Amino acid sequence: MKTANFIKEQNARQFWQPMTHPADAQANPPKIITGASGVRIRDIDGHEAIDAVGGLWNVNLGYSNTAVKQAIAQQLDTLPYYSTFRGTSNDAAIELAFDLCEFFQPEGIVRVFYTSGGSDSVESALRLSRQYHKLRGEPQRTKFLSLKKGYHGTHFGGASVNGNNKFRTEYEPLLPGCFHIPAPYTYRNPFNETDPARLAQLCAQALEDEIAFQGAETIAAFIMEPILGAGGVIPPHESFMPMVREICDRNGILLIADEVITAFGRTGAWSGSRLWGVQPDMMCTAKAITNGYFPFGAVLVGEKMAEVFEGDTSGKGAISHGYTYSGHPVGAAAAVVCLKETIKADVAGNAAARGAQLFEGLKALQQKHEAIGDVRGGYGLMAAVEAVSDRKTKAPAGGAMMNTVYETAYKAGVMLRVSGPNIILSPPLVLTEQDVSDILSALDAGFAALG
Repeated sequence: MKTANFIKEQNARQFWQPMTHPADAQANPPKIITGASGVRIRDIDGHEAIDAVGGLWNVNLGYSNTAVKQAIAQQLDTLPYYSTFRGTSNDAAIELAFDLCEFFQPEGIVRVFYTSGGSDSVESALRLSRQYHKLRGEPQRTKFLSLKKGYHGTHFGGASVNGNNKFRTEYEPLLPGCFHIPAPYTYRNPFNETDPARLAQLCAQALEDEIAFQGAETIAAFIMEPILGAGGVIPPHESFMPMVREICDRNGILLIADEVITAFGRTGAWSGSRLWGVQPDMMCTAKAITNGYFPFGAVLVGEKMAEVFEGDTSGKGAISHGYTYSGHPVGAAAAVVCLKETIKADVAGNAAARGAQLFEGLKALQQKHEAIGDVRGGYGLMAAVEAVSDRKTKAPAGGAMMNTVYETAYKAGVMLRVSGPNIILSPPLVLTEQDVSDILSALDAGFAALG
């Protein structure tokens, strides 16, 4: 094992990090995390901090869930890997599929297609939606609609439906036939509308207008996060997703719920779709499905689609798509136990309670600090603070301001995630009342440091 000094010296030299400019990482080496316990992480210098990022939205049960770790170790001892391509399967993948369909029965889920992670799940859902329409005799339905500010991973399909040019521009041209409508983002929107209910109606009308312009008969699916995550934690009005469901149904368009972040309790409900009372045609999942302990994902499929694929007699219903690690037995075994632990801990209930505490605390900080332009959240443990350099003009805070808040909070014992002018909070769902107070105190110190 290399020494700590060696690791520090080599930091950012040999590997490029995701979502980071290589030169910036070399000039400002990242923090090296070497340990974690409960909801806290520890860096190479021994400094501990509450992980207000929750890994990357995924460590819902914290870092010390022994049951999930034991499931991984046991599966490695019995069957560390085998393919689930045609002709073979494994017991853990079969058990997990049953459990997922049972757990997501309120969302109308009846089938599971396994992937390696969230981007894979989105890519798979887009492919399956096109195939579904081909099987129904509508091969011209190839286009996809999505929300601006939405995030759907990094594959070419996912990047194409992403609604943030940060993830698109340097990789264009992307998948043709992808179009975006305004997000129900009350702080910044093209309608200058601040009433959430009215904004939801305007965005729904924009969806109707885009469908009419493109031609409903050419559109395969609309994909959306029930609450937008990486785009800045943007919860829509409760009426929005039900309106989208009705519009999609009326126009023969599939509704894909990207639940990579919102499934398994993050919103204070067991899924974002359930929060809004909607049954999507597909749900994309990953992240918390294994608590981040193993790369794994799944597309959850509703009955309407299942009937079309399984009722096909032409042979064109064969799913000619998959990944080497689809249904990986270790990941599946981890997910089986993770789901049980998630239910046992009632992380959705705790997320609702602690999320309310966090949101109220953030609103109080907004009254105290001029640099806090907007606070978003109120649904479980996902929240965002949007910083500004001028509250009247809503001019976004620059990198120097955000770095000051970040570094000050870290010294105060809290790891934050900064994305542009946004501080995104997605801590483990086993957070305590005291943990939330500590996060708020660190944020208070961070913004106070701006002067």
